Amino acid sequence: MALYRDQGVILRTWKLGEADRILNILTRGNGKVRAVAKGVRKTRSKFGARLEPSSHVQLQLYGTRGDLDIVTQVESIDRFPDLRDDFDRFGRASAMLEAVDQLAQEREVNEALYLMLVRALRTLSDLDSPLVVAGFFWKVLALEGFEPFLDACVSCHQEGPLVAFDLDTGGALCTACRRGRALSPAALELLQLILGGQLGEALARPTTAATAEVDHLATDAMEHHLERRLRSLGVLGQG
Repeated sequence: MALYRDQGVILRTWKLGEADRILNILTRGNGKVRAVAKGVRKTRSKFGARLEPSSHVQLQLYGTRGDLDIVTQVESIDRFPDLRDDFDRFGRASAMLEAVDQLAQEREVNEALYLMLVRALRTLSDLDSPLVVAGFFWKVLALEGFEPFLDACVSCHQEGPLVAFDLDTGGALCTACRRGRALSPAALELLQLILGGQLGEALARPTTAATAEVDHLATDAMEHHLERRLRSLGVLGQG
């Protein structure tokens, strides 16, 4: 197998032996790659610090016939220090990394998901808002083909008022069809902004009870899609 170069975001790492580290990397051109970085846990390692979760890097790897490629060179693009220095913000970033790690398929190129993750990490580094992660989750679900139906009742198609949201049905519900959980008008408006291409406007709004409503609903929707809990959010006390 040959050497190849790619950009990627480190999703997850774990120890291998006394000095090596295994990495899950979402790359731009090769999908999710599992690789080993040899000797990076030694104190004299030149690039161990560049291979931490959330790091955005330029990589050179040696492709093998086994399960793990080998990292041979690493250059930092962005380590997002504002994320790494803030426990709560890094916890939110970790939830995005964990969700992507579960969704991305090995060697299946998904440039749209890669670009969304990089943009979300940059936004979260600049703006400490729970809607960054919520917006990312909703947009990723839409990319996966699970965009919620919000323009009318998902059950009877009446235009409103929409007062509930059901994860199994995948959308908002009117008074007559209501089931699932209550959905406030303010939260519905935020959801429509996020999924209507106006995430920037949603992020610019003051944090309210509707913000928390959309945030928790996004987490529940992602966990419902993954069919598992997000451990990273458990550390933060959500979920």
